[in-house]
Amino acid sequence: MKISEYAVKNYQFTLIMFLMAAAVGITTLLTMPRGEDPETESPQFSVVVVYPGTSPKDMEELVVDPMEERIHELDDIKKIKTTIKDGLAVVNVIYKYETDPDDKYQEMVREIGSLRQELPRDIYSIDIMKFQPSDVNVVQVALVSDNASRSRMKEYAENLQDELERLSPLKNVEIHGLPEQIVRVDLRLEKIAQMNIPLEAITGSIQSEMANIPGGSVVAGSKSINIKTSGNYTSLEEIKNTIVFTANGHNILLRDVADAYLTFEESNHSTRLNGHRSVFVVAAQKPGFNISSTKEIYAPVLDKFAKTLPNNIAMVQNFDQADNVNKRLSGLGIDFLIAILLVSITLLPLGWRAAIVVMISIPLSLAIGLVMLNLFGISLNQLSIVGLVVALGLLVDDSIVVVENIERWMREGHSRLDATIKGTSQIGLAVMGCTATLIIAFLPLVFLPEASGDFIRGLPLAVIFGVFASMIVSLTVIPFLSSRLLKNHTGDNIFMKALQRLISGSYARLLDKALKNPVTTLIIAGVIFFGSLQLFSVIGFSIFPSSEKPQFLINTITPLQTSLEQTDSVAHYVEGTLDTIPEVKYFATNVGRGNPRVYYNVIQENERTDFSQTFVQLDEHASVDTKMAIINSLREKFKYYPGAKIEVKNFEQGPPVLAPVEVRLFGDNLDTLRALAGRVEAMLKQTPGTIYVNNPVSNLMSNIRVDINQEKSRMAGINTVDIDRTVRLAVAGLNLGSFSDSEGEDYDIVVTTPKQERATLGSLDNLFVNNRAGAAIPLAQIAELKLETSPISIDHYDKIRIVAVSSFVEKGYLNDRVITEVVDKMEHMKLPAGYTYRMGGDVEASQESFGGLGTIIIVTVFLFVAVLLLMFKTFKSLLIVLSVIPLGIVGAVVGLLVTGNTLSFVAIIGLIALAGVEVKNSILLVDFTNQLRQQGKSVEDAIREAGEVRFLPIVLTSLTAIGGLMPIALSVNPLISPLAVVLIGGLISSTLLSRIVTPVVYKLIPPRI
Repeated sequence: MKISEYAVKNYQFTLIMFLMAAAVGITTLLTMPRGEDPETESPQFSVVVVYPGTSPKDMEELVVDPMEERIHELDDIKKIKTTIKDGLAVVNVIYKYETDPDDKYQEMVREIGSLRQELPRDIYSIDIMKFQPSDVNVVQVALVSDNASRSRMKEYAENLQDELERLSPLKNVEIHGLPEQIVRVDLRLEKIAQMNIPLEAITGSIQSEMANIPGGSVVAGSKSINIKTSGNYTSLEEIKNTIVFTANGHNILLRDVADAYLTFEESNHSTRLNGHRSVFVVAAQKPGFNISSTKEIYAPVLDKFAKTLPNNIAMVQNFDQADNVNKRLSGLGIDFLIAILLVSITLLPLGWRAAIVVMISIPLSLAIGLVMLNLFGISLNQLSIVGLVVALGLLVDDSIVVVENIERWMREGHSRLDATIKGTSQIGLAVMGCTATLIIAFLPLVFLPEASGDFIRGLPLAVIFGVFASMIVSLTVIPFLSSRLLKNHTGDNIFMKALQRLISGSYARLLDKALKNPVTTLIIAGVIFFGSLQLFSVIGFSIFPSSEKPQFLINTITPLQTSLEQTDSVAHYVEGTLDTIPEVKYFATNVGRGNPRVYYNVIQENERTDFSQTFVQLDEHASVDTKMAIINSLREKFKYYPGAKIEVKNFEQGPPVLAPVEVRLFGDNLDTLRALAGRVEAMLKQTPGTIYVNNPVSNLMSNIRVDINQEKSRMAGINTVDIDRTVRLAVAGLNLGSFSDSEGEDYDIVVTTPKQERATLGSLDNLFVNNRAGAAIPLAQIAELKLETSPISIDHYDKIRIVAVSSFVEKGYLNDRVITEVVDKMEHMKLPAGYTYRMGGDVEASQESFGGLGTIIIVTVFLFVAVLLLMFKTFKSLLIVLSVIPLGIVGAVVGLLVTGNTLSFVAIIGLIALAGVEVKNSILLVDFTNQLRQQGKSVEDAIREAGEVRFLPIVLTSLTAIGGLMPIALSVNPLISPLAVVLIGGLISSTLLSRIVTPVVYKLIPPRI
C-alpha cells in the first residue's frame, strides 16, 4: 500500500510523528478529567411547591393540575411524574434526552414564573431544582461529639464549610443533622388578649422594622451621595425593644408581651456516626475536575482543620469517593498490566524481535486513542478504562497479521525491504476491512439512546479509537520497524514449532475430514448452535447488576406518622446490630431523612418522622461475597422486627428505578386505586422471590381539622385567614423574615407560643383570635378540633392519577422470571372499566435502555454488509464470512452459564461487539483463500493452504484478545465482567468451530473470482 511504502521510505518523518503522538498521549493521561463514573447530564427538573396546611387533594386541585396543564403544553416533554403530599408537591419534569438541559431549564423557569400569578398567593415557595449526577457528594465528614453544645458544633461545622467552599473544585458544601439557629418569639397570648392587642399589630411591627428601604441619593456640590437608612435589626435587644402597640399614650414593647431568645428551630433530622452524635459536612465536585487532584487539594485542608478542634469534638472522614476511585482505577491499572503481560506471552511464537515490534503498537495506539477520547470530552473513568483494556486485546491484531505476513515473505527469500512493502501491501486491504467491520460492530453501542447510552458511551468509543489507531500504526510504524528489526529466521522457536505441530496434526486432519463431509459438518454445527440458544432461558435476563462496592443502605420505616423519637429508638437497634459485625467500618445514621447523596442513582430521601436511613461501609478489603453474606444475614435478622419494616438494600448499577418489580395502576378514583393496590400488594407477597413489597397507599393519614363554625366566626368579625394564621403560629410558628447581627450571622425570626421543641395537642389550648375591632376571641368559641383521614399522597403520571406497588427480588431468584410471573398474574386480574396497569421498574428501564436500538442495529447490519461486499464483491463471500457469527454465540452463552452471569445490558453489548471480532478473523481467511485461487490454485487446495497459513495469525490474535480480556473477566465488578466473559467465550468457540465451518461453507458455495 502507498501509505506503508511512504512510511518505510520516509521513516524520519514517521518516527517524529509517532513520537509526538506518544508525548501528547502521556500528557493527556496525566491531565484529562478523572472520576468514578461518566459525567452525564439529563434534561429533567423538579418543581417543588411548599404550601403549608394544604391537604393533598386541595394541593392537587389548586396547584398541581394547572401546573401540569401548562408544562404538558411545552415541546419535547417526555413524561411528568408528580408526588403530592400534605403541604408539598414535587413535579418531576423529564424532557426528551437529546434536548439541551440548560435551554430547557431556562424554559421551565420562564413558564413557572408566568404561571405564578395564577396560583394561590399564599404559597410559601416554588423552587425549580436541576438534576445533575455531578451533585453526588465526593466527601462526607463527620464532626463527632457526645457532649459539645449545639452552638459549638454549629460554629465548627460552619468553619469547615467556609474552608471547603474556598476550594475551587468543590461545590454544594452543606451541613446535615444540625437545625438552623433562630430568634424565637414566644407570645404570651393571655396577656395579649387582656390588652386587646391584635396579632397583626405585633407581626406587622416586627416585619416593618426588618424592612430595609434605600434612602436614594442627593447632590452635594459636584458629587452624588447615597443616603443610607437605619435598616434592619442588628441584635436581639433591638428585637425585644420593638414597639408593637400604643395604648392610652403608652408604647408597648415586644418584651412586655413576649419572650424573645436565641435557640434552634425544631429538629427534624438527627445524625450519628457509629452510634455517636455527629454533624455531617458534605461536598460535591464540579464537572470537569480530576477527583484525584481534587483530593490533593481538600485533604490538607481537612488535616489542618482537624488540629483546630477542641478535645471533645473529633473529625472523622467516613466517606471519600476519591479513595474508591483511586482503588478502582488502580485495580483496572493492574488489570491493564496483567493484560499486557498475557498479550506479550501470546506473542512468543513470533520470536522476540517480532514480539517487540508488535508490542510497540500497544503504547502508540493507546496514546492516540486517549487523545481522541479527550477530544470527544470523555473522562478517564471505570468504563472508558475498561474500553481501553478491551481494545488492548484487539489493537495488536492488525500488527500481528502484518508482521506475520512480512515474516512469511522473508521466509520465501525476499529481502527485508521487499518483504515489508509486498507483505504489507498484500494484507493491507484485509487489515482495513477488519478494522472497519470491528468499528461498525461497536457503533450501535455508541448510539445507544437515553441515559444508559450516555453512561456506557465511553467504553465503545475507547475501543473504536484504540482499534482505529492500531490500524494506522500497523500500516505505518510497524512496516518501518519491521524493515529495520526483523531478520530471516534460521529456525522456528519452540513455541512456533508447537503451534505448527498442532496445525499440521489435529487441525489439518480435522479440516480434511470436514471437507470430505461438508453437509454433516454443517448439521453438527447447526445442532450445537440451536442447542446453545436454549440456554438463554436458563441463564435469565437482567438489566444492570448490583454494585460491588463494600457499602449498602439500611432503611428503617416505622408505622405512618410515628414520632421522630420512636423512629430513633428503632435506628438505635439497627446500630447495635451493626456494631457487632467486625467487617463494618462506619455506619452513618440519619433519623428523619436519607443520608446525603453518595451514589449516582440514589437521591436523598426527604424529611419524614417515620423514616431513618443508615449508610453502611465495610472494611475496604471486604469481598463481594462477604458483603452479600452480611446483607442476607441482616435481612433474616430484621425480617420479623415488631413495629417497623427494616430493609437492607444493596446499591444498584444503571439508571435509578423505584424497585426491579413495579406495577403501576392508573385511574381516577382514589378509593378504587387504593383497593386495587391492596390486591396487587397481596399478589406480590404471594409471588415467590419478592421481598420488601411496598404499597404507598396501604394506610391513610390521620389529621386534626380545625372545623370553623362560619356563622359564629362571621358574627364575631373574624376572617378564616386570621384563624389559620393563629393556628399556624401556635403549632409551627410564623416565620417573619431574617436579619443579620453585627458579626454577619443570619437568623430567622419565628413568632410562636410557649412550648417545648415540638408542638403537642396542648399547644392548641387557650388560643385567642383577634377580630376586626382587636378584641381577643377564644378559638374554642368559633371552632372545634376533629379527627379525619386523608391520603398520604397522591401521585400523577402524565396528569393521570397513579399508584405504584413495588418489590425487590430475593437472592437466588432472577428478576426477569419474577417479573414474568407478576405480568402473567396481572393479565388475569380483572380491573374495573377505566383502570389500567403498566409495568415500571426493570421493564421500563429495559425499554428506555434499548429503545431505538433496533433502527441503529439495522443501519449497522447494512453498513457491515456494505463493507464486506466492498471487499469481496460477491454475496457468496459475504455469507461465508457471516457464517462465523452463530458459532461465537455458542461460547458466549456457555461462558455466561459457567460464570453464573445473566444476560445483562453489558452482556448484550458484548454479544453485539463479538460479531465484529469474529468477522475480523474470517475476513483474513476468506481474503487469503481468494488470493490463492487468483494465483491458479483449486478451490480445495486454496482452502487447505489458507486454513493452515492463516491459522497461526488467527490463533495468535484470538489468544491476545483473550489474554487482554482475562483480567476483566476475573474482576469483581459485575458491571463489566460479563462483557469480557461474552467476548472470551465467543472467541474460543468461534476460533475452534469457525476454522472448520468457514472452509466447509466456502467449499459448498465457492465465490466467483
